[in-house]
Amino acid sequence: MRKTFILFSLICFSVSVAKSQTTIPVEYQQMVNKLINKLPEQKEKEAVINTTNPNSLLDFAKSMLGIRYRVASSSPTLGFDCSGFVNYVFSNFGFKVPRSSRDFAASGVGKKIEDAKIGDVILFTGTDSRSRTPGHVGIVYSINGDEVKFIHSSSGNARGVTISSLDEGFYKKRFIKVISIL
Repeated sequence: MRKTFILFSLICFSVSVAKSQTTIPVEYQQMVNKLINKLPEQKEKEAVINTTNPNSLLDFAKSMLGIRYRVASSSPTLGFDCSGFVNYVFSNFGFKVPRSSRDFAASGVGKKIEDAKIGDVILFTGTDSRSRTPGHVGIVYSINGDEVKFIHSSSGNARGVTISSLDEGFYKKRFIKVISIL
């Protein structure tokens, strides 16, 4: 009986010690609450996104000119594929954009090339222009009359982040649409 009492007392003591170790002192709870109240609200984050300047977005994108092409990568140290590059640039400014070129087709507000603005995402088919499935994306870099230039990570001759014209190669045939994100 005495052993049972000692064992019972030991268990009760252990439970009370364990409970006291998991209880957070009031001072710490108050400090955590103060810190939580100082965190920026979602509205403040949205305000930053809504005030993003297309020129600052393009300056950031231009800083990566020459970074090599790498399949399925969105890393400036390893290289970029086309959608990885676009995703990386927009994510840097707090935008949540798709990671694959196919998913871009269903995001943002679609428009014609005539309505494109600097900073818009431009979608192309893959190398098979007969298939209308998105396979390549870039960011509209400049518009000068009818000439539209875009910055993208190319797997073609440029082999990396470069600026191309819509008039170069087969881009005009492969063009699908422009999407506004900003």
